[in-house]
Amino acid sequence: MKFVDEYRDAALINSLVKEITRLSEGQSIKLMEVCGGHTHTIYKHGISDLLPDTIDLVHGPGCPVCVLPMGRVDDAIAIARTKDVIFTTFGDMMRVPGSTGSLLDARADGADVRFVYSPLDALKMARQYPERQVVFFAIGFETTAPSTAVTLLRAQAEGIKNFSIFCNHVNVIPAIKAILDEPDLSLNGFVGPGHVSMVIGTHPYTFIAREHAKPIVISGFEPLDIIQSVYMLVKQLSEGQSEVENQYTRVVQPAGNVKALQAMARTMELRPIFEWRGMGFIAHSALKLRPEFAEWDAELRFSVPGIRVADPQACQCGEVLKGAIKPWQCQVFGTACTPETPIGTCMVSSEGACAAYYNYGRFLRTARSGEVPV
Repeated sequence: MKFVDEYRDAALINSLVKEITRLSEGQSIKLMEVCGGHTHTIYKHGISDLLPDTIDLVHGPGCPVCVLPMGRVDDAIAIARTKDVIFTTFGDMMRVPGSTGSLLDARADGADVRFVYSPLDALKMARQYPERQVVFFAIGFETTAPSTAVTLLRAQAEGIKNFSIFCNHVNVIPAIKAILDEPDLSLNGFVGPGHVSMVIGTHPYTFIAREHAKPIVISGFEPLDIIQSVYMLVKQLSEGQSEVENQYTRVVQPAGNVKALQAMARTMELRPIFEWRGMGFIAHSALKLRPEFAEWDAELRFSVPGIRVADPQACQCGEVLKGAIKPWQCQVFGTACTPETPIGTCMVSSEGACAAYYNYGRFLRTARSGEVPV
């Protein structure tokens, strides 16, 4: 396939749905899409409505903004409020609530907070303002960690000392392991994250098939990609197989992106433990800068509170991130918590499950149930 239209071919999709229906007849199959990008495709294109009732798609912790605990947001705000600091971040972190407000609120109060499209944009600012300290809020799974690594290497090579990284990169494999250890969450298989796998490859997922006897299919992000991935999972289950399959072969290679992995290994190492929103502390699940890059480590350069902050009691983002509930089952979804007035991160991020359902799915659900749309 060469063009976008081919990935939305109605005839191909319908034929796959018929096969999924046939293979899953009389069963109840629960599949988790790990990546928030998949969640948005599923809602935007009504994929869950195309699939038979035998298939239940649940949403995992694949949104890096969503899994960041509130205490780390407070740390970021503390750095941003420091004198002579230009604090830079991706746009979807601006409105994520901490315990006393967001980065957007800090900017309104006078902090110099700017959104950027790349850490290289932040490094450019450090060159432009040598008298200021420029900090980049590094978040994301292995998808975005290589860009942070390359920027660090460039800062080191150029000797730019007024630039630092507040590192919050997380790793997908420990999160999947934590989900598989959940006693009350019975999953039959996984739609694997395509963008992360572009970096790490397919080999790290073998434990899912070997140790937990569950299939996983690495998927692309177009509607036909996801439908085909569901078909591949259902076919494996019908044949009693548990394998790692790669549907996203046009992008993902078994060994991943070797140069990206090398850049990450040169600049970062595993944290012993890291807190995830709604999932608690997970060992070896996040990255920090190596000691040789201490000069560019914002956590060492600035004073941060480093205090654990509990999520608001009304917010059920944790259950959504673990796939325990659907977004609309949260008690404040669409009422107290909306994209304009978010309580939890799942409603803020462009990859959050609550934002996806609010933007694309809530009217379909209310039309079927006769409820009044919120």
